[in-house]
Amino acid sequence: MSIPIVSFIGRSNSGKTTLIERLIPELVKAGYRVATVKHAGHGFDLDTEGKDSWRHKRAGAGSVVVVSKGSLALFADVSEQLKVEEVRDRFLDASYDLVIAEGWKSEGYPKVVIVRDQLGEIPHSLDGLLAVVSDKPIDSPVPVFHLDDVIGVATLLIKQFPLRHREHELEV
Repeated sequence: MSIPIVSFIGRSNSGKTTLIERLIPELVKAGYRVATVKHAGHGFDLDTEGKDSWRHKRAGAGSVVVVSKGSLALFADVSEQLKVEEVRDRFLDASYDLVIAEGWKSEGYPKVVIVRDQLGEIPHSLDGLLAVVSDKPIDSPVPVFHLDDVIGVATLLIKQFPLRHREHELEV
């Protein structure tokens, strides 16, 4: 069974990253192992100039993997933008319970939209809308949470995506 994906969408500076950052500890407390995938529409550069991995990549390596005790980082060229399920299926093992995607509003993932008073309204064509998170009252057919109601959003996600029995736990 595939790890479920939920997408958090909203305009730039609406508070998506802050909400996700506050939501993850609540899900972890509830026993979830969470992975996140962030869409960077304008590109990004995470590697540090002068480090060995940067030097390898600059020398022409198509992929550089850095491994230490407890961590792994991958810097790789991709020919096109990957979908979240491609990232999940290629790079995440079955021990994760939920993938939180930041972005990908046009994909068919269940969605939580963040709406700020000054940043506009909820898009009307959102299939799979689970909830709205806002700093103003909104009339919506789905649950509406205040930006500070992190526990409410976590409770909704826990109901929507219940913990699965992990295969490695069943083998004990």
